[in-house]
Amino acid sequence: MTRTLKIGSHEISDDSPCYVIAEVGHNHQGSLKTCRELFRQAAACGVSAVKLQKRDNRGLYSRAMYAKPYDHENSFGTTYGEHREALEFERAEYAALLELVADLDVGFFATAFDFKSAEFLAEFGVPAFKIASGDLRNIPLLRRTATFGRPMLVSTGGASMVDVERAYDAVMPLNTELCIMQCTAGYPAEFSELNLRVISAYRERFPDIVIGYSGHDNGIAMATAAYVLGARVIEKHFTLNRAMKGTDHAFSLEPVGMRKMVRDLNRLHQALGDGEKKA
Repeated sequence: MTRTLKIGSHEISDDSPCYVIAEVGHNHQGSLKTCRELFRQAAACGVSAVKLQKRDNRGLYSRAMYAKPYDHENSFGTTYGEHREALEFERAEYAALLELVADLDVGFFATAFDFKSAEFLAEFGVPAFKIASGDLRNIPLLRRTATFGRPMLVSTGGASMVDVERAYDAVMPLNTELCIMQCTAGYPAEFSELNLRVISAYRERFPDIVIGYSGHDNGIAMATAAYVLGARVIEKHFTLNRAMKGTDHAFSLEPVGMRKMVRDLNRLHQALGDGEKKA
């Protein structure tokens, strides 16, 4: 059985180069200028796509959570709601970024955390959707996103195989353009927690879909190991400087690291060969 996934102009398969996603998330700190620079730097590193996160904060969080005090070194507001809103991009920012990525020739999509955000992204014509590990069990969101008929990349941190199978069964009748990604819900994740062999387990259990790896680990070595094990989509957090304010910068790759990771994955694709002894 041939497993393939097409995102934009990229045809992803066991024989293809790695599809690399630079997860910008909220590392832009709410600044369109900073986000533009992140996108430019990521494109210069040779990534296949850049990614953000989209939330309808008032719909997603309870009033108590929205109003909860959130005052510490990584906070962008005095309450959790203010913090989230300060980091959220809306239509004007997305429109500007879509113009930018057209010039950069790099893919651009986002993680949808709720129905309204998924519909927002669909209106902007994103080529794919990401679903975070925390929503793997959110069957209504999985099914709603599947109805848009675009590739879905679903992370599986903190889940059992039963959870992953349930998500697969929910999506596939509606949309066969699915990628399941091994992920560990640690920020950063310890190397002893990564369990990369799950990639092989996923390939065996789901022979009809592309498997990926979403890594919160430090460094770049585990991405190449994931590719050898059969992951053909690799997602890593990306920042301009790991010392910047925010919760994700510390385990993100800076441009030099992302460039080296993309380089190594491209070399690895060439080096693996076809398995037939010739010389």
